[in-house]
Amino acid sequence: MHKLPPGLLVSAPSSGTGKTTVMLGLLRALRDDGLEVQPFKSGPDYIDPAFHMAASGRASFNIDTWAMDGALIDAIATEAEGADICVAEGSMGLYDGVATRGQSGFGTSAETAQRMGWPVVLVIDAGGQAQSAAATALGFQAYNPELPIAGVILNRVASPRHERLIRRGMDHAGLEVLGVLPRRGDLTLPERHLGLIQAVEHPDLEAAITGYAAFLRENVDLGAIRAAAAAGPSVASGSLPRPPAQRIALARDAAFSFTYPHLLKAWRAAGAEILPFSPLADEAPSAEADLVWLPGGYPELHAGALAAASTFRDGLRRHAESKPVHGECGGYMALGAGLIDKEGVRHEMAGLLGLETSYEKRKFNLGYRRAVLSETMPGLAAGSVLRGHEFHYSSILQQPDAPLAEVFDADGNAVVQTGSVRGYVSGTFFHMITEERA
Repeated sequence: MHKLPPGLLVSAPSSGTGKTTVMLGLLRALRDDGLEVQPFKSGPDYIDPAFHMAASGRASFNIDTWAMDGALIDAIATEAEGADICVAEGSMGLYDGVATRGQSGFGTSAETAQRMGWPVVLVIDAGGQAQSAAATALGFQAYNPELPIAGVILNRVASPRHERLIRRGMDHAGLEVLGVLPRRGDLTLPERHLGLIQAVEHPDLEAAITGYAAFLRENVDLGAIRAAAAAGPSVASGSLPRPPAQRIALARDAAFSFTYPHLLKAWRAAGAEILPFSPLADEAPSAEADLVWLPGGYPELHAGALAAASTFRDGLRRHAESKPVHGECGGYMALGAGLIDKEGVRHEMAGLLGLETSYEKRKFNLGYRRAVLSETMPGLAAGSVLRGHEFHYSSILQQPDAPLAEVFDADGNAVVQTGSVRGYVSGTFFHMITEERA
């Protein structure tokens, strides 16, 4: 058994409240105080963990109660060993999840906090309200009395008078105010259609995080937040997902970077060798690789460069003659015949699959996915059941190849994005989180 350090979870009533800025500032401020801080992300987010790592100096991992069973959650939680405190960031609103229960829950941040014994720090966007902010926070506290709310951080407070009015409401509700953040337009992180830009794309991430930490230190009671962290549970070692091959050539650059940290950790822990390469730099995958894996990312922003990357494409095609290639979401699109960008320009892709996709007319595709494999894919037999998540704005123009799987949303409804397979090449629109275990 592993005894976890004390922890807490930063959440909010909804998206867009500033909780990621608070999270990054808090991670860095606690680190600057000499603490080893272990970050986590609740839910299926593959962008935030890289920001967490930049702020804390430790790899961040997802905990997902819809996609993961208890043994996998425990295995991931043991990454906190050696840390002084755990700080997790929630997704969306605190109680937002899906209608149908998954492997261990409905996918809410509240479930993550309750399972791990982490009190919640609620970030409240105080813009446009005063005492009513307390009614919002009190409602979140009353919704699940078994989940402790450590207190609130008030964000975007306009003036001292505004603060006094909000504090009056919080005093009436019996809620502790852990911090008050004045309104500042320079504290927003750059975004694009999937949310935040990637950490590697931020023009000056270190300066931004340093600024967030200074802002938090000036306006938040760090001592009270540290005191609010509750002792974590004891967890069993658990088992991580199996690697799909021994030597894995993994595309890693600004076009392909969406890989869940727990998968890379699991592959390496099982002895697999990760061989990174950059399609944008026109690098071919290693000839020694047993498998080429193209993660999701933003191929639509780099479609011209990918179309011109002849060394990358030739190496990919050589590999696919005798060994497996797999792509997820953006990687799947790059394996297809062509990709049409938002201006309507078609770019030739690798042509290993017949998939044609377009961003000219954006179509929102979002949600958990449960896939029953109809064909084999790297490391997994036909009939295997996978859990994952899909998030993109592309449309399928044609998909002539055999479907890879029967795919369903979180409520069991069939979805048309079945993935596809041709020879040694396969792809899915969802990002795999784990395989269901009997």
